[in-house]
Amino acid sequence: MEEFAKALLDAGATLLQYRDKNGTPQDVLRSAALIQGLLAGRECSLIMNDRADLAVLAGWDGVHVGQGDLSPEDARHVVGPTRLIGVSTHTQEQVRLAELSDADYIAIGPIFATSTKADAEPVIGLEGVRRARALTTRPLVAIGGITRANARGVVDAGADSVAVISELLVEGAAVEKVVGDFLDLLR
Repeated sequence: MEEFAKALLDAGATLLQYRDKNGTPQDVLRSAALIQGLLAGRECSLIMNDRADLAVLAGWDGVHVGQGDLSPEDARHVVGPTRLIGVSTHTQEQVRLAELSDADYIAIGPIFATSTKADAEPVIGLEGVRRARALTTRPLVAIGGITRANARGVVDAGADSVAVISELLVEGAAVEKVVGDFLDLLR
């Protein structure tokens, strides 16, 4: 994990979200400390998935919550006024509610089929991105099945950025090259 995070940072990633659904709080905090130790003067925001309390304890920049986690308002009570809060959405109604919430950014998806989440919501496609963009002025992050082949289309449909997992884990692909390709595509 440390080597992977270092490769992402070396390649120029500007935001890392750490997601550990199975680790104990102690495990998550140990990993968070390792990742934070790699920053050393780099411009990169660190976002903890699900756990506002651990984001604060780790000294990270924010938390990302899902529909079954703390609400953005409750997360704000935990993380305070200066840390970022992101929220995952999957429907137009969830985007509307997120727009009215304390969320600093809104994630929408899955845009395409994804294999990284066993219980993924139904695919919304590029039209779902367009609808979400029409409903919010907040930064919009596209999630789910994002690849180098489709990332530009997702941004053209209205996303401000993309979240990527699987494309970074393709066997034989150099993480630095994949991140560089995404950065080039999205500039």
